[in-house]
Formats: sequence, structure tokens, C-alpha cells
Amino acid sequence: MKITLAGSLGHIGRPLTQELVQKGCSVTVISSNTERQRDIEAMGATAAIGSLEDVDFITSAFAGADAVFCMVPPTNYFDHSLDLLGYYKRLGNNYAQAIAQTGVKKVVNLSTIGGNMEKGNGLLLGAHHVENILNELSSDVAIAHIRPTEFYYNLLLQVHSAKVNGFMASNIGGEVVNAWVSPTDIASAIVEEITSPLTGRKVRYVTSDELTYNELATILGEAIGNPDLKWVTITDEQMQDGLEAAGMQPAIAAGLTEMYASINSGLLYEHYNMHKPERMGKVKLKDFAEDFAEAYNQL
Repeated sequence: MKITLAGSLGHIGRPLTQELVQKGCSVTVISSNTERQRDIEAMGATAAIGSLEDVDFITSAFAGADAVFCMVPPTNYFDHSLDLLGYYKRLGNNYAQAIAQTGVKKVVNLSTIGGNMEKGNGLLLGAHHVENILNELSSDVAIAHIRPTEFYYNLLLQVHSAKVNGFMASNIGGEVVNAWVSPTDIASAIVEEITSPLTGRKVRYVTSDELTYNELATILGEAIGNPDLKWVTITDEQMQDGLEAAGMQPAIAAGLTEMYASINSGLLYEHYNMHKPERMGKVKLKDFAEDFAEAYNQL
């Protein structure tokens, strides 16, 4: 099976490439970084070096593939000239055009929780637009939208506060339950979808663990040797002001604040709670706590 993957060898791309190569698939990995070519080839895959802003390049990389994996790579939230929604729409349209031109019939798209929402999801609105753009493709193109919950590694942003202040904080209440996910569990879900029969349009949520923020603080506190580590809830205004003070683009800071407020209210998880995955991933918060502790000890 010939598969082309966007996403280079990032948190998801590396384990995804490894699993597919091990299954005997012929894998091409798209990367904008020429330095990744050697790593990609060392894993037994073919490197396609170019920009996702170049639709002709994407079309060339997709040509001949039995299936493709699409994702919008993370970008710089501290770039005050960034049009984040425009970035998502542009790459979504590029993928759709390349898929249509090459005749690819199976697509797995990395979306996110909140991908079903046209408002109230803050920064996640771009993923909603990408889903809609891809869904406009011909009905004979099978599409699976993968919607992971919040990534564990987002918690690394709390390392500094945990060390300096002795607490972690955001505009989410301590007794709010959030669902967290490991990139390796996402990769495994993508492998299942991309190598299995697929028709029509499908949505699949992926998560690894569910717990309250107070429980989260307890587990991470034990890992760093501070059993008194607390979760502190701040206001939306304090959240946005703090992000802007750190240099984040104001519009993106507002979007991030809205996203977390949507977790706090439960709005972001309404659809997820009605369509929970049949099983959770293997990587639990206690496993991630080792990475958190390593970053904490290096600070």
C-alpha cells in the first residue's frame, strides 16, 4: 500500500511513519526541512521535501498514493502578522485540490476535538474549516477525520509556573474533567484508519486518559517531588492578559482563552461525550509525568 504523509517527523509523524513502515507499507513523508531527509530515509520511507503552501508540490507528493494523511502543522502564535484562520483555510484548500487532481480515494485528516463547532471553539475554528473543505470533495473520496483531545505535551507550558510559583494555572476549574492524549496513541489510530477499509465520511475521537485538573496537579506534583503542587483557576481576562504579556498575538491569545473557557463550560466536549472512543490509548498521564519531571528538572 502506497501512503503519503504530511507532518514530517514530528510528535505524530515519527511514530506514524514507523508503524506504517513496519506494516510493509510504501511510505512517503512530506517535510519542509531538508535536514529531515536523512532521518526519513533511515526509517525506510521516501522523503518529499517542499512546502505545503505549494499546491503543485503537494499534488506531486500525492500522485500514485493509495491513501494520504493530511494535517495542518503547528505555527508561531507569537507572530503578530499571522492570519491563523487564513493559514488553515489555505492549506485545507491545497490538500483538497491535490486530492482531486490525483484521484486519491482515501484520506485521513488530523482534526481536533471541537472540529464540529463553527463557533465557541477559539483557536480550533481553523480545523473546523479544514474538515468542511475536505468534505466538499467527491463522495467517492473516503475521509476519516481524527479528532484528538488535548495533547499531554501542552502541559509543558506549565513547567515554569510549577517550578517558580508552586502551582499551575489557567481559566479552567480544578474539578473540570479534561481528556488528554499522547501523540503515539494518535499515530496508532491513524494507522488503523489508513490501513482499513473506509467509505464515506467518518469522525473518530482519540484520547488516552481522563481526569480532573486537581487530579492532574497531584500526579504531576508527585512526579516532580512537590506533593503540594496545586491547580489554580484564573479569570478569562487574567488568562488573556498573561498570554499577551508573554508576547502572544492578541487575536490568538483571545482564541486560546476562548478554547479553554469552552473546556471549562463543557461546551467543547459535548460532541465528544456523545461519541466517545470505544477504548482509550495506552499512554496515561502517569507515563507523561516522567517527561514533565524531566523538563521541570532541566529548568
